[in-house]
Amino acid sequence: RYAVVSNYAYKTMKRLLPGPYTFILEGTRLVPKIMLTKRKTVGIRIPDNRTCLGIVRTFGRPIISTSAGYDDPHAIREAYGAYLDIVVDSGVLLQNPSSVVSLINDTPEIIREGKGDISCFR
Repeated sequence: RYAVVSNYAYKTMKRLLPGPYTFILEGTRLVPKIMLTKRKTVGIRIPDNRTCLGIVRTFGRPIISTSAGYDDPHAIREAYGAYLDIVVDSGVLLQNPSSVVSLINDTPEIIREGKGDISCFR
């Protein structure tokens, strides 16, 4: 619903998610404008994290979010206060970011090398 997903992108994401990857795809009109980039793309991330997966299962829909970039609750509230519905503290998380791969036009492009193995995209 929120991204244009080709057969190639679907098969790639099905094989690698949940996992340490963020896939960049063309966004649809259902994505709130505040979340779209100038290129009208969105990042799809399904982490192998029980807290995140549990929230999605409970509400039955995806989480639309940004990376907070803060670990202090007061800084988070100050930066995003008007946009926050909920803040979940699930303990200490390792600072090892996901690998970011664009799948736009079925041409994999490595945006950021992170925890996910990107050798299959080279």
